[in-house]
Amino acid sequence: MLRQPAFGRRLKKLRLARGLSQTALAGDGMSTGYLSRLESGARQPTERAVGYLAERLGLDVADFEEPAGGSLAHALTLAASTGSDTAVETLREAYDAEAHESPVLRWQALWLLARSRRLQGDHHAERAHLEELVRLGDEVALPELRVRGLTRLARCLRSLGEIPAALEAATAAHHLAGEATLGVEDRAGVLLALVSVETEAGRLPDARAHADELTALVDGRSDTLWAEALWTAAAVRMRQGDYTGAEHCLEQALEDFSSGEDLTLWVRLRLAGGRLHLQKVPAEPKAAERCIDEAEPALAYVGTEALRQELTALKADLAFIAGRYDDARAHLGELARDELLMTYRERTRLDILRHQLRVLEGDESGITGLRTLAEQAQQDANIDLAAEIWRILAEALSQLRPAS
Repeated sequence: MLRQPAFGRRLKKLRLARGLSQTALAGDGMSTGYLSRLESGARQPTERAVGYLAERLGLDVADFEEPAGGSLAHALTLAASTGSDTAVETLREAYDAEAHESPVLRWQALWLLARSRRLQGDHHAERAHLEELVRLGDEVALPELRVRGLTRLARCLRSLGEIPAALEAATAAHHLAGEATLGVEDRAGVLLALVSVETEAGRLPDARAHADELTALVDGRSDTLWAEALWTAAAVRMRQGDYTGAEHCLEQALEDFSSGEDLTLWVRLRLAGGRLHLQKVPAEPKAAERCIDEAEPALAYVGTEALRQELTALKADLAFIAGRYDDARAHLGELARDELLMTYRERTRLDILRHQLRVLEGDESGITGLRTLAEQAQQDANIDLAAEIWRILAEALSQLRPAS
């Protein structure tokens, strides 16, 4: 039941959200004096008055009810301060119920909802939020919001393996950032996304130039942004075969970035270090194992399912390179029992490993599987990944032997 003064506050907010004066809303069917008393809470609304106002505002009568979780602003405050699953769900419900709210407030809500999906590893749901976020950013027309939305969308699309679309979003964000006067955080965020996508697209010279620009931009810092910049710069150098340069960048981050700053990133840096040691030529499995041993205990404190899967996948790769093939199969079997919360590249790595194990068993389907993965990556314009798979396929062909 609609009661005062909650109805009056809600009515005023809905009216202002549509940019209407009291006179414009009242029209010919209601006096402005009566409307004013309704908004102040001095008069209890009648059924006829509520129906009239709902029609004038283009709403259902139920829209005058405050959402169960409170206003969008209230739900946003709770989600930002606690980040709990309950608070995020309340925010989602308030967002769905408060379509009349200001675009800026809705943008902030979507930002937190997208972040929550990303942490859960649900990149498809994250993408849906981010596409709406970009639309709202264009509506608000604030450069900072437009750039942040496009940047986050580019990173999400990269995680999904949609490289052309990711490159388009990252390039648009970079162009907008160049036209506006933005802070270091926003400019660095754009470069982080752009470098990652350019690397996946095989545009390594461009990626290296932007990575160098990025590290120069954050020089002198020791925070999350600095650590991510060094990690990104290491990834580019790794793809170029500059193992010494890659290790130098990542070692800086591993040594100087504090776990107290961001424990999740601290763990992921060690997993990145482990992968770097496995990708070097020749591989360094013992160094990779040390990185895993450092990271694993921290999962008790930041043990999201996505992070646990990332660690298990790295263990599988380590076991394969160390010649412990049964252990590699066991880790893959563990992951097969889960709903994978991984990026496109991480999922593809698991498929590569499965096919490599088949090749070692003398199963020619492993060769066919690797070829299919390479062709699919190439078709998706994921040039860097395609090149990696073609290389692995060439090695697998030389190893294939008849089953005994």
